[in-house]
Amino acid sequence: MIVIISGTNRPGSNTLKVAHQLAANYQTLGVETQLLNLAELPPEVFLPAAYAEKPPGFARFSEAILAADGLVVVTPEYNGGLPGVLKYFIDLLPFPESFVHRPVCFVGLAAGIWGALRPVEQLQAIFGYRNAYIFPERVFLPGIGSLLNEAGQFANPEISQRLSKQAAGFVGFVEALHGKKLRP
Repeated sequence: MIVIISGTNRPGSNTLKVAHQLAANYQTLGVETQLLNLAELPPEVFLPAAYAEKPPGFARFSEAILAADGLVVVTPEYNGGLPGVLKYFIDLLPFPESFVHRPVCFVGLAAGIWGALRPVEQLQAIFGYRNAYIFPERVFLPGIGSLLNEAGQFANPEISQRLSKQAAGFVGFVEALHGKKLRP
């Protein structure tokens, strides 16, 4: 199973719209997916006590990460970096087993011209530190507001093709690393 993380808790985010499209791409490949929307984190997760003892509502997030064959992190760029909620989410996950030898793939989106290059590079450093296997084919989506139509779909088919190509490559990467098929 591929777990897709929508890396912000901003309501109505473009990040979540892109994550839904990615889930559809993986499902087209016949791969089971699960979408983790950080906007659904339980409020008690943000209490200081959550560092010592994880609230019961966090269990489904943690269990999804631990059960994943691979992770796709979709991150927006906030002030030249990754969203605080995404870093906090990573910090709450079990150490070291959450990312050790787990394949991970990145999609960055931003209003600016770099398409979240900085947050993706920051995440690569974090996941590298945690001994994840980083898929080298990243996708950056600059000017995200102009890339999505009113229905939240990509107006340009070339963008969808880039994301589909990344998904197919990542599935092959995960299958090779785990020595098992994710597709029927």
